[in-house]
Amino acid sequence: MHIAVNGWFLGQETTGSGQYLHHLLDRLPDQKPGVRLTVLLPATTDITAWQARWPRLALQPVKLPPLPANWQKLWWEQVAVPAAARRLRPDALWVPYWAAPLWQPCPVAVTVHDLIPLLLPAYRGGFLQRRYTALVAASARRAAAVLTVSRASARDIVDHLRISPERVHVVYHGPNTTPGTDVDAPPRAQELAAVRAQYSLPERYFLYLGGFDVRKNVEAVLSAYQRYLEKGGEPQIRLVIAGKLPAHDSAFAPDPRAIAVRLGLQDRVHFCGWVDETDKAALYALATAYVFPSLSEGFGMMVLEAMAAGTPVITSDR
Repeated sequence: MHIAVNGWFLGQETTGSGQYLHHLLDRLPDQKPGVRLTVLLPATTDITAWQARWPRLALQPVKLPPLPANWQKLWWEQVAVPAAARRLRPDALWVPYWAAPLWQPCPVAVTVHDLIPLLLPAYRGGFLQRRYTALVAASARRAAAVLTVSRASARDIVDHLRISPERVHVVYHGPNTTPGTDVDAPPRAQELAAVRAQYSLPERYFLYLGGFDVRKNVEAVLSAYQRYLEKGGEPQIRLVIAGKLPAHDSAFAPDPRAIAVRLGLQDRVHFCGWVDETDKAALYALATAYVFPSLSEGFGMMVLEAMAAGTPVITSDR
């Protein structure tokens, strides 16, 4: 069996779709003998490192016309990828994010992580973004199979995209680990000490790690921590907020530093910035608890990562 893969997010490991693609490509060649995978990627991509990482995958560069970034991505999804699939004649095309082509020259499986751009008003964007969402919704309805990562997302897909439940398949995430590592092995003492020193972590802390767009509800983390202190909580337990902070304060991505100042918490909250993937397990393991009150998630990978590290989790039911 030959499967072509839309590799647009190759190299974009700071995005959820990029992490999903990379971790699956690390493991898929070992899952079933006789399955051949060809990853389609823009011809401008330097494939040398990827060939070394995935020697059992075929990497197929595909040319793109010189267009503005957003239009180039649309051309890739709706023209370049299906045209390449027609030339290669695979048994199936897998698109690992919500952007199946409308023209489908072979059976298509598309992964729809969530319907946030459709369901949350703050994420709908302007006219062009809404048209794009309508396009990928229509293309998902044409797909032979829709993969998703939770039963909650599956219900949304059935209800809002009007796709029959028989075509929607839930495939849960696993914790992000590199091949050959033991997910149950806790970080060693020297690893914990190195991460504590690298990020200047306090001795005890509550942890938030994630994005800062409005649905992540980081203001609730800060407000809850303020209330915790006011109610007599242990003051030696600090709050650590990790992740790439917003470039500027906005309604869509409120800057948590400004919120901390407004709440009088600037001396109690430590912002440690971007955390390397290899350091996350130790960051979780050192925390007293991981706090993640998101208002909407397709899955919530960080909750699973914290649990895998043995850290108590405080989260929402969304």
